[in-house]
Amino acid sequence: MTLRSFSCTDFRCLASVQLEFDERFNLVYGANASGKTSLLEAIAYLGRGKSFRGAPTERLVRHGASEFLLRGSVRSGVRDTSIGVRNGRSGLEISIGGDRGGGVAALASALPLQVMDPDVHSLVAGGPEHRRRYLDWLTFHVEHGYLDLWRRFRRALKQRNAALREGLTRELSSWDAEFVQLALSVDASRRRALDKALPVLETVGLRLLGSEVGFEYIQGWVSGRTLAEALAAGVDRDLAAGSSSAGPHRADLRLIYDDRQARKLVSRGQQKLLASAMILAASRVVQLRLEHPLLLLLDDPAAELDQRSLERLMEEVTDLGAQVIATALTLDPGWFPAPPATFHVEQGVLSLG
Repeated sequence: MTLRSFSCTDFRCLASVQLEFDERFNLVYGANASGKTSLLEAIAYLGRGKSFRGAPTERLVRHGASEFLLRGSVRSGVRDTSIGVRNGRSGLEISIGGDRGGGVAALASALPLQVMDPDVHSLVAGGPEHRRRYLDWLTFHVEHGYLDLWRRFRRALKQRNAALREGLTRELSSWDAEFVQLALSVDASRRRALDKALPVLETVGLRLLGSEVGFEYIQGWVSGRTLAEALAAGVDRDLAAGSSSAGPHRADLRLIYDDRQARKLVSRGQQKLLASAMILAASRVVQLRLEHPLLLLLDDPAAELDQRSLERLMEEVTDLGAQVIATALTLDPGWFPAPPATFHVEQGVLSLG
Protein backbone atom coordinates (compact mmCIF):
# COMPACT_ATOMS: atom_id res chain seq x y z
CA MET A 1 0.00 0.00 0.00
CA THR A 2 1.57 3.27 -1.11
CA LEU A 3 0.59 6.93 -1.18
CA ARG A 4 0.77 7.78 -4.87
CA SER A 5 -0.36 11.40 -4.79
CA PHE A 6 -1.10 14.01 -2.15
CA SER A 7 -2.55 17.49 -2.10
CA CYS A 8 -3.32 19.93 0.66
CA THR A 9 -4.88 23.34 0.89
CA ASP A 10 -4.52 25.84 3.73
CA PHE A 11 -2.70 23.53 6.17
CA ARG A 12 -0.36 25.56 8.41
CA CYS A 13 2.02 27.46 6.08
CA LEU A 14 1.10 25.32 3.06
CA ALA A 15 -1.33 27.29 0.91
CA SER A 16 -1.55 24.78 -1.92
CA VAL A 17 0.51 21.64 -2.49
CA GLN A 18 0.24 18.87 -5.08
CA LEU A 19 2.78 16.04 -5.12
CA GLU A 20 3.35 12.67 -6.79
CA PHE A 21 5.39 10.28 -4.66
CA ASP A 22 7.74 7.43 -5.52
CA GLU A 23 6.52 4.08 -4.21
CA ARG A 24 9.72 3.58 -2.19
CA PHE A 25 11.95 6.58 -1.45
CA ASN A 26 11.13 10.29 -1.23
CA LEU A 27 13.19 13.16 0.17
CA VAL A 28 11.88 16.63 1.06
CA TYR A 29 14.63 19.14 1.79
CA GLY A 30 14.84 22.77 2.79
CA ALA A 31 15.92 25.16 5.52
CA ASN A 32 14.54 25.11 9.03
CA ALA A 33 11.00 26.53 9.33
CA SER A 34 10.47 26.18 5.58
CA GLY A 35 7.49 23.83 5.87
CA LYS A 36 9.05 20.33 5.80
CA THR A 37 7.56 19.17 9.08
CA SER A 38 4.21 20.77 8.21
CA LEU A 39 4.11 18.65 5.07
CA LEU A 40 4.76 15.45 7.01
CA GLU A 41 2.19 16.53 9.58
CA ALA A 42 -0.39 17.03 6.83
CA ILE A 43 0.33 13.60 5.33
CA ALA A 44 0.11 11.97 8.76
CA TYR A 45 -3.18 13.78 9.41
CA LEU A 46 -4.56 12.20 6.25
CA GLY A 47 -3.89 8.76 7.78
CA ARG A 48 -4.75 9.52 11.40
CA GLY A 49 -7.24 12.36 11.54
CA LYS A 50 -5.08 14.17 14.08
CA SER A 51 -1.75 15.96 14.38
CA PHE A 52 1.27 13.95 15.55
CA ARG A 53 2.48 17.22 17.11
CA GLY A 54 -0.65 17.44 19.26
CA ALA A 55 -1.81 20.71 17.69
CA PRO A 56 -5.50 21.71 17.88
CA THR A 57 -7.42 22.28 14.65
CA GLU A 58 -7.36 26.07 14.89
CA ARG A 59 -3.55 26.04 14.79
CA LEU A 60 -3.50 23.82 11.72
CA VAL A 61 -5.70 26.00 9.54
CA ARG A 62 -3.63 28.54 7.60
CA HIS A 63 -4.05 32.13 8.77
CA GLY A 64 -7.01 33.76 7.06
CA ALA A 65 -8.63 30.47 5.98
CA SER A 66 -11.64 28.77 7.59
CA GLU A 67 -10.60 25.14 7.02
CA PHE A 68 -7.95 22.90 5.53
CA LEU A 69 -8.40 20.15 2.94
CA LEU A 70 -6.17 17.09 2.48
CA ARG A 71 -6.48 14.56 -0.34
CA GLY A 72 -4.54 11.48 -1.33
CA SER A 73 -4.60 8.53 -3.68
CA VAL A 74 -3.57 5.22 -2.10
CA ARG A 75 -2.64 2.19 -4.19
CA SER A 76 -3.13 -1.34 -2.87
CA GLY A 77 -2.25 -3.96 -5.46
CA VAL A 78 -3.75 -2.65 -8.69
CA ARG A 79 -6.49 -0.65 -7.00
CA ASP A 80 -6.38 3.08 -6.21
CA THR A 81 -8.51 4.52 -3.43
CA SER A 82 -9.06 8.23 -2.87
CA ILE A 83 -9.08 9.50 0.71
CA GLY A 84 -9.79 12.97 1.96
CA VAL A 85 -9.92 14.91 5.21
CA ARG A 86 -11.44 18.33 5.75
CA ASN A 87 -11.39 20.13 9.08
CA GLY A 88 -12.12 23.63 10.33
CA ARG A 89 -15.04 25.54 11.73
CA SER A 90 -17.56 22.98 10.49
CA GLY A 91 -15.72 20.05 12.10
CA LEU A 92 -13.94 16.95 10.87
CA GLU A 93 -15.11 15.37 7.62
CA ILE A 94 -13.62 12.14 6.25
CA SER A 95 -14.06 10.56 2.84
CA ILE A 96 -12.68 7.16 1.77
CA GLY A 97 -13.41 5.98 -1.73
CA GLY A 98 -16.31 8.41 -1.90
CA ASP A 99 -17.83 7.06 1.34
CA ARG A 100 -18.25 9.72 4.01
CA GLY A 101 -19.44 7.34 6.72
CA GLY A 102 -16.04 6.20 7.96
CA GLY A 103 -14.22 7.55 10.99
CA VAL A 104 -10.63 7.94 12.11
CA ALA A 105 -10.20 4.16 12.39
CA ALA A 106 -11.13 3.82 8.72
CA LEU A 107 -8.38 6.33 7.87
CA ALA A 108 -5.84 4.29 9.81
CA SER A 109 -6.82 1.19 7.83
CA ALA A 110 -6.84 3.00 4.48
CA LEU A 111 -3.40 4.61 5.00
CA PRO A 112 -1.47 2.78 7.75
CA LEU A 113 1.58 4.82 8.65
CA GLN A 114 4.15 5.51 11.32
CA VAL A 115 6.05 8.69 12.18
CA MET A 116 9.60 9.12 13.45
CA ASP A 117 10.15 12.79 14.27
CA PRO A 118 12.72 14.62 16.45
CA ASP A 119 10.50 13.96 19.48
CA VAL A 120 10.51 10.19 18.91
CA HIS A 121 12.69 9.80 22.02
CA SER A 122 9.55 10.57 24.06
CA LEU A 123 8.54 6.98 23.41
CA VAL A 124 11.44 6.08 25.72
CA ALA A 125 11.87 9.13 27.98
CA GLY A 126 8.27 10.36 28.15
CA GLY A 127 5.33 9.26 30.26
CA PRO A 128 3.52 5.92 29.92
CA GLU A 129 0.82 7.43 27.68
CA HIS A 130 3.36 7.51 24.82
CA ARG A 131 4.06 3.80 25.15
CA ARG A 132 0.38 2.94 25.54
CA ARG A 133 -0.36 4.70 22.24
CA TYR A 134 2.45 2.70 20.63
CA LEU A 135 1.10 -0.50 22.13
CA ASP A 136 -2.46 0.20 21.01
CA TRP A 137 -1.33 1.09 17.45
CA LEU A 138 0.44 -2.25 17.21
CA THR A 139 -2.49 -4.17 18.70
CA PHE A 140 -5.05 -2.36 16.53
CA HIS A 141 -3.33 -3.55 13.36
CA VAL A 142 -2.45 -7.06 14.59
CA GLU A 143 -5.50 -8.13 16.63
CA HIS A 144 -8.78 -8.32 14.73
CA GLY A 145 -11.59 -6.49 16.55
CA TYR A 146 -9.29 -4.72 19.00
CA LEU A 147 -10.67 -1.25 18.29
CA ASP A 148 -14.22 -2.29 19.19
CA LEU A 149 -12.95 -4.05 22.30
CA TRP A 150 -10.95 -0.98 23.36
CA ARG A 151 -13.94 1.31 22.86
CA ARG A 152 -16.17 -0.96 24.95
CA PHE A 153 -13.57 -1.01 27.70
CA ARG A 154 -13.30 2.81 27.62
CA ARG A 155 -17.09 3.07 28.05
CA ALA A 156 -16.96 0.69 31.02
CA LEU A 157 -14.09 2.72 32.51
CA LYS A 158 -16.04 5.95 32.05
CA GLN A 159 -19.09 4.44 33.76
CA ARG A 160 -17.02 3.12 36.66
CA ASN A 161 -15.30 6.47 37.12
CA ALA A 162 -18.67 8.25 37.11
CA ALA A 163 -19.90 5.89 39.83
CA LEU A 164 -16.73 6.60 41.84
CA ARG A 165 -17.17 10.37 41.57
CA GLU A 166 -20.79 10.10 42.70
CA GLY A 167 -19.87 7.79 45.58
CA LEU A 168 -22.14 4.99 44.36
CA THR A 169 -20.35 2.21 46.21
CA ARG A 170 -23.21 -0.27 45.90
CA GLU A 171 -23.30 0.11 42.11
CA LEU A 172 -19.56 -0.50 41.74
CA SER A 173 -19.87 -4.27 41.99
CA SER A 174 -22.19 -4.39 38.99
CA TRP A 175 -19.87 -2.15 36.95
CA ASP A 176 -16.80 -4.08 38.03
CA ALA A 177 -17.90 -7.38 36.48
CA GLU A 178 -18.09 -5.91 32.97
CA PHE A 179 -15.02 -3.73 33.57
CA VAL A 180 -12.89 -6.73 34.56
CA GLN A 181 -14.09 -8.88 31.66
CA LEU A 182 -13.28 -6.22 29.06
CA ALA A 183 -10.03 -5.24 30.76
CA LEU A 184 -8.73 -8.80 30.69
CA SER A 185 -9.62 -9.10 26.99
CA VAL A 186 -7.71 -5.87 26.25
CA ASP A 187 -4.78 -7.16 28.28
CA ALA A 188 -4.74 -10.50 26.45
CA SER A 189 -4.84 -8.81 23.03
CA ARG A 190 -1.93 -6.57 23.95
CA ARG A 191 0.12 -9.50 25.20
CA ARG A 192 -0.41 -11.44 21.98
CA ALA A 193 0.67 -8.44 19.90
CA LEU A 194 3.76 -7.90 22.07
CA ASP A 195 4.69 -11.58 21.82
CA LYS A 196 4.92 -11.09 18.05
CA ALA A 197 6.88 -7.84 18.31
CA LEU A 198 9.43 -8.71 21.00
CA PRO A 199 11.66 -11.05 18.95
CA VAL A 200 11.74 -8.49 16.13
CA LEU A 201 12.59 -5.70 18.58
CA GLU A 202 15.46 -7.75 19.97
CA THR A 203 16.88 -8.26 16.48
CA VAL A 204 16.45 -4.67 15.29
CA GLY A 205 17.67 -3.25 18.60
CA LEU A 206 20.83 -5.33 18.48
CA ARG A 207 21.61 -4.04 14.98
CA LEU A 208 20.89 -0.41 15.87
CA LEU A 209 22.43 -0.22 19.34
CA GLY A 210 24.82 -3.15 19.44
CA SER A 211 23.32 -4.35 22.74
CA GLU A 212 20.42 -6.45 23.91
CA VAL A 213 17.12 -4.59 23.85
CA GLY A 214 13.74 -5.62 25.15
CA PHE A 215 10.70 -4.54 27.06
CA GLU A 216 8.65 -5.80 29.95
CA TYR A 217 4.89 -5.38 29.85
CA ILE A 218 3.38 -3.71 32.92
CA GLN A 219 -0.27 -4.74 32.92
CA GLY A 220 -1.67 -1.86 34.98
CA TRP A 221 -2.32 -3.54 38.31
CA VAL A 222 -0.21 -5.23 40.97
CA SER A 223 1.38 -8.46 39.82
CA GLY A 224 0.26 -11.47 41.84
CA ARG A 225 -3.28 -10.15 42.23
CA THR A 226 -6.25 -10.58 39.98
CA LEU A 227 -7.71 -7.36 38.61
CA ALA A 228 -10.84 -7.92 40.68
CA GLU A 229 -8.70 -8.17 43.82
CA ALA A 230 -6.79 -5.02 42.86
CA LEU A 231 -10.02 -3.08 42.36
CA ALA A 232 -11.39 -4.25 45.71
CA ALA A 233 -8.15 -3.37 47.52
CA GLY A 234 -8.06 0.10 45.98
CA VAL A 235 -11.72 1.06 46.24
CA ASP A 236 -11.20 3.65 49.02
CA ARG A 237 -8.40 5.32 47.09
CA ASP A 238 -10.46 5.26 43.89
CA LEU A 239 -13.46 6.81 45.64
CA ALA A 240 -11.28 9.61 46.98
CA ALA A 241 -9.71 10.25 43.57
CA GLY A 242 -12.85 9.71 41.51
CA SER A 243 -10.97 7.50 39.06
CA SER A 244 -9.87 3.89 38.65
CA SER A 245 -6.27 3.24 39.64
CA ALA A 246 -6.04 -0.29 38.23
CA GLY A 247 -6.64 -1.58 34.73
CA PRO A 248 -5.12 -1.62 31.24
CA HIS A 249 -5.51 2.17 31.01
CA ARG A 250 -2.59 2.26 33.49
CA ALA A 251 -0.38 -0.15 31.54
CA ASP A 252 3.18 0.63 30.50
CA LEU A 253 6.24 -0.91 28.88
CA ARG A 254 9.44 -1.06 30.89
CA LEU A 255 12.18 -0.71 28.30
CA ILE A 256 15.37 -2.68 28.86
CA TYR A 257 18.69 -1.69 27.33
CA ASP A 258 21.85 -3.47 28.41
CA ASP A 259 20.08 -4.78 31.53
CA ARG A 260 19.09 -1.27 32.61
CA GLN A 261 15.88 0.71 32.52
CA ALA A 262 16.34 2.59 29.26
CA ARG A 263 14.22 5.59 30.16
CA LYS A 264 16.62 6.57 32.94
CA LEU A 265 20.07 5.59 31.76
CA VAL A 266 20.60 6.06 28.02
CA SER A 267 21.65 9.20 26.19
CA ARG A 268 19.26 11.17 24.01
CA GLY A 269 20.81 9.72 20.86
CA GLN A 270 20.47 6.20 22.25
CA GLN A 271 16.89 6.99 23.24
CA LYS A 272 16.20 7.96 19.64
CA LEU A 273 17.72 4.71 18.36
CA LEU A 274 15.82 2.64 20.91
CA ALA A 275 12.53 4.37 20.08
CA SER A 276 13.27 3.92 16.38
CA ALA A 277 13.91 0.23 16.98
CA MET A 278 10.51 -0.03 18.68
CA ILE A 279 8.73 1.67 15.79
CA LEU A 280 10.55 -0.32 13.12
CA ALA A 281 9.88 -3.59 14.95
CA ALA A 282 6.17 -2.83 15.29
CA SER A 283 6.04 -1.76 11.65
CA ARG A 284 7.58 -5.06 10.55
CA VAL A 285 5.00 -7.02 12.50
CA VAL A 286 2.12 -4.94 11.14
CA GLN A 287 3.37 -5.22 7.56
CA LEU A 288 3.49 -9.00 7.94
CA ARG A 289 -0.05 -9.02 9.30
CA LEU A 290 -1.44 -6.70 6.60
CA GLU A 291 0.64 -8.25 3.80
CA HIS A 292 1.54 -4.88 2.33
CA PRO A 293 4.03 -2.09 3.11
CA LEU A 294 3.33 0.84 5.41
CA LEU A 295 4.10 4.50 4.90
CA LEU A 296 7.00 5.66 7.09
CA LEU A 297 7.45 9.40 7.68
CA LEU A 298 10.94 10.43 8.84
CA ASP A 299 11.35 13.99 10.02
CA ASP A 300 15.05 14.94 10.13
CA PRO A 301 16.39 11.46 10.90
CA ALA A 302 19.93 12.85 11.14
CA ALA A 303 19.13 14.94 14.23
CA GLU A 304 21.14 13.92 17.33
CA LEU A 305 22.79 10.96 15.58
CA ASP A 306 26.41 10.53 14.60
CA GLN A 307 27.16 9.45 11.05
CA ARG A 308 27.49 5.73 11.83
CA SER A 309 24.28 5.67 13.88
CA LEU A 310 22.46 7.45 11.05
CA GLU A 311 23.77 4.91 8.56
CA ARG A 312 22.58 2.01 10.71
CA LEU A 313 19.16 3.63 11.13
CA MET A 314 18.72 4.21 7.39
CA GLU A 315 19.84 0.65 6.66
CA GLU A 316 17.03 -0.60 8.92
CA VAL A 317 14.57 1.81 7.34
CA THR A 318 15.51 0.60 3.86
CA ASP A 319 15.35 -3.05 4.89
CA LEU A 320 11.81 -2.54 6.22
CA GLY A 321 10.51 -2.28 2.66
CA ALA A 322 8.07 0.52 3.49
CA GLN A 323 7.37 3.60 1.41
CA VAL A 324 9.51 6.34 2.95
CA ILE A 325 9.05 10.11 2.94
CA ALA A 326 11.98 11.75 4.74
CA THR A 327 13.02 15.35 5.39
CA ALA A 328 16.49 16.87 5.51
CA LEU A 329 18.13 20.28 5.58
CA THR A 330 20.02 19.60 2.36
CA LEU A 331 19.68 17.35 -0.64
CA ASP A 332 21.26 14.08 0.47
CA PRO A 333 19.88 11.18 -1.59
CA GLY A 334 22.81 9.03 -0.46
CA TRP A 335 20.65 7.88 2.44
CA PHE A 336 18.86 5.49 0.11
CA PRO A 337 20.07 2.57 -2.07
CA ALA A 338 18.22 4.01 -5.07
CA PRO A 339 17.68 7.64 -6.12
CA PRO A 340 14.67 9.07 -4.28
CA ALA A 341 12.07 11.41 -5.66
CA THR A 342 13.18 14.81 -4.36
CA PHE A 343 11.21 17.91 -3.43
CA HIS A 344 12.48 21.30 -2.33
CA VAL A 345 10.44 23.40 0.08
CA GLU A 346 10.91 27.10 0.76
CA GLN A 347 8.49 29.28 2.73
CA GLY A 348 5.73 26.71 2.36
CA VAL A 349 6.17 26.35 -1.41
CA LEU A 350 7.22 22.96 -2.77
CA SER A 351 8.87 22.21 -6.08
CA LEU A 352 10.42 19.14 -7.66
CA GLY A 353 14.01 18.80 -6.48
